[in-house]
Amino acid sequence: MKKTVLIIILLSFSFYGFSQEEESKDSKETKSESSTFQGVKFGIRGGLTISNLDFDDVPTMTNKHRNSFYIGFFADLGLSKTISIVPEIQFSPEGAKAEVLHLDYIQAPILIKFRLSEKIKLGVGPQVGLKVHKENDGVKNFAYSGVGAIEYKLSHMIFTDVRYTYGVSDVFDDNLMISAKNTSVQIGVGYRF
Repeated sequence: MKKTVLIIILLSFSFYGFSQEEESKDSKETKSESSTFQGVKFGIRGGLTISNLDFDDVPTMTNKHRNSFYIGFFADLGLSKTISIVPEIQFSPEGAKAEVLHLDYIQAPILIKFRLSEKIKLGVGPQVGLKVHKENDGVKNFAYSGVGAIEYKLSHMIFTDVRYTYGVSDVFDDNLMISAKNTSVQIGVGYRF
């Protein structure tokens, strides 16, 4: 009888220990699942924009590139250690050098960024731009583009990046009978808070 009671007590302790171990494993898995979302970081970026218009036909006017400065704000939503979604809002003067071809936009790119290494990220995504500053100038109010980016981390908070943007929509009104797409290169620095 004593042996039976002793065996039951030992089995009870072993079942209890096993159940505690399973609970510990479950809580660790829950923690690791909840830590998959890496949080949100905010920041600011700015720098040089070099832009031009890519005409379908030979333009009747001089088409030189325009140099200007952009500034923007972003949120970096980490989905995992390697992927994040980065919505932004920025002001970027674009178009071409001639004053009639100045196209100033408030833009909203949404990039998906992929971390290739500790210091390098690649980004790709769509962008919509709202034209500001001019009205009734024969240019559409909205511009749609695709963006490609590469980012290099200089420190925990500071990075530099280069972006190439190519328009997927015609910038001119249909009744003008000319067609061009906006292109730009942005070179700048950013700061994550």
